[in-house]
Amino acid sequence: FLRAFFQAWLNEKFAPELLESKPEIIECVVEQLDHMEANLKRAKRGDLKVSIHRMEIERIRYVLSSYLRCRLVKIEKFFPHVLEKEKSRAEGEPSILSPEEFAFAKEYMANTEIYLKNVALKHMPPNLQKVSLLKSVPRPNLDSFVFLRVLERQENILVEPETDEQREYTIDLEEGSQHLIRYKTVAPLVASGAVQLI
Repeated sequence: FLRAFFQAWLNEKFAPELLESKPEIIECVVEQLDHMEANLKRAKRGDLKVSIHRMEIERIRYVLSSYLRCRLVKIEKFFPHVLEKEKSRAEGEPSILSPEEFAFAKEYMANTEIYLKNVALKHMPPNLQKVSLLKSVPRPNLDSFVFLRVLERQENILVEPETDEQREYTIDLEEGSQHLIRYKTVAPLVASGAVQLI
């Protein structure tokens, strides 16, 4: 499960958009950290294994906090789009937000709207006192390029042209190969776990 957790962390860190929430992996990591802490308390003081295990615990804690911080930064940066995507998802489709993140995003949006009204909009002419956060907050740039490592062979991946003169073409991604490619081309592969962002 730690491998899946590190993969989720790297994907979240390098993807330009907020990815699917992984609450089961986070729960597992927190339980594992608690278990490791309990084991360390029972160990002999001065044992070399204790300091090595303590470093491993700190490493896992760092990755966990980095993962959660990265998700919060994306929620704050793209909050109207994240909430819109969450509202429009089909039933049975996995959520991109955990219940806690969803509550945070809704509260953040409400606070932003209140702040805008109190600080700026009430001083504007009546015809300019409405603002659409969906239009004014930038969207995630899905056209940005990402580095990736292929974990499972993929065939016939459609690559969109950068200019009008170029034609669309397909490529095969060999297992273990690394590529620099536009994110929206491989977004479904990132979600399925077939590729790892690096």
